[in-house]
Amino acid sequence: MMPPQQDSDPHPDRARRAAVVGSGPNGLTAACRLARAGWEVTVHEAAAEPGGALRSGRLFSSDPTALSDLGASVHPFGAASPAFGELDLTAHGLRWAHPQVPLAHGLDGAPPALLHHEPDRTARGLGDDGEAWRRLMSPLIGSGDASDRGRRLLGAAMTAPGHLLRDPGGRLSADHIGALLHRAPEVVSPLSRLVRRFDQEPARALLAGAAAHSTAPLGLPGTAAFGLLFALAAHTVGWPVVRGGSQGLVDALVSALHGAGGVVRTGEPVDDVARLRAETGADVVLCDVTPAQLLRIAGEEIAPRLRPRLRSWEPGPGIVKLDLLLDGPIPWRHAETARAGTVHLGGGHGQIIASERAVSRGILPARPFVLLAQPAAADESRAEAGRTVCWSYAHVPAGLEGVGVVRAARMIEQEIAAQAPGLADRILERRIWSPGELERWNPNLAGGSLSGGVPTPGQLVRRPASLTAPYRMGRGLYLCSASTPPGGGAHGMCGWGAAGQVLGDLARDGGPLRALG
Repeated sequence: MMPPQQDSDPHPDRARRAAVVGSGPNGLTAACRLARAGWEVTVHEAAAEPGGALRSGRLFSSDPTALSDLGASVHPFGAASPAFGELDLTAHGLRWAHPQVPLAHGLDGAPPALLHHEPDRTARGLGDDGEAWRRLMSPLIGSGDASDRGRRLLGAAMTAPGHLLRDPGGRLSADHIGALLHRAPEVVSPLSRLVRRFDQEPARALLAGAAAHSTAPLGLPGTAAFGLLFALAAHTVGWPVVRGGSQGLVDALVSALHGAGGVVRTGEPVDDVARLRAETGADVVLCDVTPAQLLRIAGEEIAPRLRPRLRSWEPGPGIVKLDLLLDGPIPWRHAETARAGTVHLGGGHGQIIASERAVSRGILPARPFVLLAQPAAADESRAEAGRTVCWSYAHVPAGLEGVGVVRAARMIEQEIAAQAPGLADRILERRIWSPGELERWNPNLAGGSLSGGVPTPGQLVRRPASLTAPYRMGRGLYLCSASTPPGGGAHGMCGWGAAGQVLGDLARDGGPLRALG
């Protein structure tokens, strides 16, 4: 992993004050970076608890002790995050728990395809496609099961492109850059083209399911990169959960912030950035919100040339989420599936490509791609002995409501049951979340979207401002949400990059109150 540089305020004789709007992992990470640099930092959170969508809760009336993750549950990029490494969150109580198998992909009429931590073990399980898997992944991983090269490439992928251009030497050696160039045709290609390297369904399905995390149609250029990055994460840092629930990651960030002198204030919604600045005396305001929310609360403070970009930002598809409490383990048809922390369902690669294409066109697919997280494969503390908590979701058109939600939830359960006969007999309680409910619970989940913005090629390049200054929105105003580089995921790197931009503006201009035209 490539640790970011320790920051310091180049003008220690001048008091600097930052207000952060929103306490998701990006807002908290931005606050930590500035507080560690000597700034006076206050985080303003509308909800009663910090964490944004990265929280855990007790959802089931039939078992008030059972714990489910309300948002993200599996954290490959959290484990790889250079920001979390620099903040040393393990010293603040964070504990990763790794399942025996990072990912299983349920196949129709066949054993599941398995993505193991060990690349060679994965290759052996792919039969005749094993050598093709080694050829694809070896230049990225390097030698060894958890190579430094693979970790550094992950870290580079999680860094704003403009920052890499300004300081490539501190992050990637010539050897690393050579590995990236060697894989450039695959990285920029559509997932639908990358899978042609393989002759059989298991390898194709593994990559298609991993790439579907992007929420983009898998025929778009660049979607192959998501499949490669998720596979690379499995082979280097794994796909862990947080022991005791994802809330533990939030708690560690809050602890790190308090340790650096920062403050989190809950129950404090912000609806006017100008008023917040006036009331707090903040030199800068960093907002962990969507582009639409920023337009609403910042208004005229946003640079005029950026407002059309923010207005046209596409959040991407929504999800229908299904939490389940089971009286016993999931009765998987194949025992290997029970060892995986994440399970992908919904057919082979062709079916997944078709379902993601339908969602992008506003159509609820007849058979959706389904992601299931079963933290109990790594952490048995989530429910009392003999019971299991899991959650799953399907991508659906943004804002889907009514009978569409009921139908989607039924299809999710059917996909699980197809691989786990007898599932219905073990369900003690269900909790269904519509896209609208998710957005009302956390406004950053616009239309139920998890990604902060669908990663089309255009939105990847201008996420959402510019290549070299993607976080700066106006005079002393910065966006630090998942709509900024590197995008969605509970890794904090959007916040880390935004705080780095603040410090860089200060170093160059003597102050981050830089006017934009």
